[in-house]
Amino acid sequence: MNDALPLRFDPSGLIALNAIIALMVLGASLDLRVADLRRVAARPAGVLAGLSAQAVLTPAATCLLSWVFRVDPALSLGMMLVAACPSGALSNVLTWRARGNVALSVGLTTVSSLAAIVLTPLNFALYGWLNPRTRPLLQAVALPVGGILAQVALVLALPVLAGMLIGSRAPRVATRAERPLRGLSFLVLIAFIGGAFWENRALFVARFGDFFWLVVLQNALALAIGRLVSRVARLDEADTRAVTIEVGIHNSGLGLAILMTFFPAAGSMMLITAFWGVWHLVSGLALSSWWSRRPPPPRVIATAAGPDAGGIAAAGTA
Repeated sequence: MNDALPLRFDPSGLIALNAIIALMVLGASLDLRVADLRRVAARPAGVLAGLSAQAVLTPAATCLLSWVFRVDPALSLGMMLVAACPSGALSNVLTWRARGNVALSVGLTTVSSLAAIVLTPLNFALYGWLNPRTRPLLQAVALPVGGILAQVALVLALPVLAGMLIGSRAPRVATRAERPLRGLSFLVLIAFIGGAFWENRALFVARFGDFFWLVVLQNALALAIGRLVSRVARLDEADTRAVTIEVGIHNSGLGLAILMTFFPAAGSMMLITAFWGVWHLVSGLALSSWWSRRPPPPRVIATAAGPDAGGIAAAGTA
């Protein structure tokens, strides 16, 4: 796959990018316990709504969108790769800022990261093949499903398990390291993406009109799908905010790492994926800031006495 775009990326930066992603996931997992996952599993509606919106509906809608609007095949594949990536650790911070259910957000990030070992290469291959405009381009390359699977496991699954292990065996260390590690890795990731933009600024400016509205539209579509599925599942407002942000925030760093490893000449795909890493910060911060000024109503839980006996209790939202 060769777009003949003069993108400049230092091959040695691939190791750094994978390390940054792994550190972000590790930091987000340090305060995660098995008991937390059990509590989330006790109310599975939120997890099921989030996973169905993120791993099924968003990739399918992206495929349909790129097909209907006859998007350039290389740009379409970039959109599909982003759609196939799981949510990023940033979603947990944004959910906290939005006054959403942070426990559900962390649980969804963890489950989607583990599921991505299979779902990321599967969805990318499936929807790239289903779109007749991208199928020839996808067939022109040997899609390294096993290699992508191994990379996702290395930078997502292993850090999640390592973070949970450290948190359970050395809770004091985990408590002290969690916030600095998450913050530092996030800043380094922003610096990495910013550096990539600066090195290729002329190309980004020249092609800005080709990918800007595609990323904005796809991100808005993902957020809308998350919100709609949450409402259909009858989640309360705090859970809805968590699911919406999880579906709208994708681990675009993982997408860049996959491209730099297996498709280094896929310039258009890199344009889409790199800009996603910037835009979802803008949309996510804007949405979470708006919600932060609008507290969700308290969760209402029916007690054993039943609502007719006045047995209604209000619980916290996070």
